[in-house]
Amino acid sequence: MARRPDAHIAGTDAATVERRVALRVLERVRGGAYADRAFAGEARRADLEGPARRQANRLAYGAVQRRRSLDYVIDAHLTNPRRVEPGVRDVLRLGAYELCYSDGVASAVVVDQAVRLTRSLPGEKRRRDARAGLVNAVLRKVAADGRRRLDRIGDSTPEEAALRHSVPDWISRALFASLGPDDARMVLAAANEPPERAIRWNPLRGSREEFEALLPEGRWRRDPRIDEAYVIDGPFALEDSPIWQEGRGMAQSRASLLPVVALDPRPGERILDLCAAPGAKTTAIAARMGDQGTLVAVEPHAARARALQKVAGRLGATVDVIEGDGREVPLEAGFDAVLVDPPCTGLGVLSGRPDARWRREEGDVAVLARLQTELLGRALTLVRPGGRVVYSTCTLLPAENEDVVRGAGVPVVHITEQDPSLAHPHLSGALRTLPGRDGTDGFFVARLVG
Repeated sequence: MARRPDAHIAGTDAATVERRVALRVLERVRGGAYADRAFAGEARRADLEGPARRQANRLAYGAVQRRRSLDYVIDAHLTNPRRVEPGVRDVLRLGAYELCYSDGVASAVVVDQAVRLTRSLPGEKRRRDARAGLVNAVLRKVAADGRRRLDRIGDSTPEEAALRHSVPDWISRALFASLGPDDARMVLAAANEPPERAIRWNPLRGSREEFEALLPEGRWRRDPRIDEAYVIDGPFALEDSPIWQEGRGMAQSRASLLPVVALDPRPGERILDLCAAPGAKTTAIAARMGDQGTLVAVEPHAARARALQKVAGRLGATVDVIEGDGREVPLEAGFDAVLVDPPCTGLGVLSGRPDARWRREEGDVAVLARLQTELLGRALTLVRPGGRVVYSTCTLLPAENEDVVRGAGVPVVHITEQDPSLAHPHLSGALRTLPGRDGTDGFFVARLVG
């Protein structure tokens, strides 16, 4: 395990490097950074590897995900919660997360480490001492009663469930209305659990046997429904593996592969991915085509378009990346198949995107639904008669899913025969996966007749 020269050792005043990295991630997220990108950068800067990297990741992601529940137990012991400095609030959240949601570290150690983190915040000595005293006092009280306070939160109403599972009220209300109370509670609980570890084999860079030889021995299994999907049990540093370095595979949830399976890309076809970045589905389409035919990928943001082209190159996929808005970018019609995987609220992938729940607002649903409707309408003008259009999202709200498909006014092809358990309950022929029930992300998938 590599560490920076200032890593914590016995006798120094610094907190452990894992906790300091986690704190820097919280600071960057508070400043607008995405948690996954902030963590990758900070872990790389600190040379974190193996167990140390996993601990820092768990602390950072957990404190971001659970921030509402953590503030609930923290604020119970503050005279004036609004006056707590943001940096001190970050330290309190990290400490409260360890005390309330982690096992294996003594409470006294957690409090001591939080005090050390607090003293690292900028300011004169008197101010640092005052902050440290506050953090020490609050976290000792959280250690004594924090778990009990959390356990007493009910989940019979959407508002209670929102506090218990640490999401904004609007998300909980929307999921209760969309899924019913039982499934909503299940999805909300799964949002705070680690996402599945799944890897897609890329046949464009080598045989299945070569790929499987690089997987962690005895800790992987193939998915029975999706030929190229593998699930890993336990930690696996994919980006440090030849699988990543040689382009033999890519991290991709099984639910994320379902739209590609539904699209049924074939060698020699002309296929369009209308909302392509970051490129997992695009390159999965290329692999199923055997990299034979024409694959066009549209992405409106320049940096993401460049990143998509880089990913395609690493995986050996030939992709014509076009920068532009999928609703209006010039494209020649007549595609055999079109995938529309538009921007959405992402309520089916909250476990893997720790800060996503805090980035969306209730008013975004209507805005996104309009965008989704326009993108699907454009796709239907670009596919050849009798061609295939697949519409998919990683959210679970009717306004972004079945309502958009019904509004298109074209027939839905049944794609539920292979696994009827994934059949959408309110749109015949479509698929829906649920976190907590299906062991993967939450996705909606519908195939329409062009």
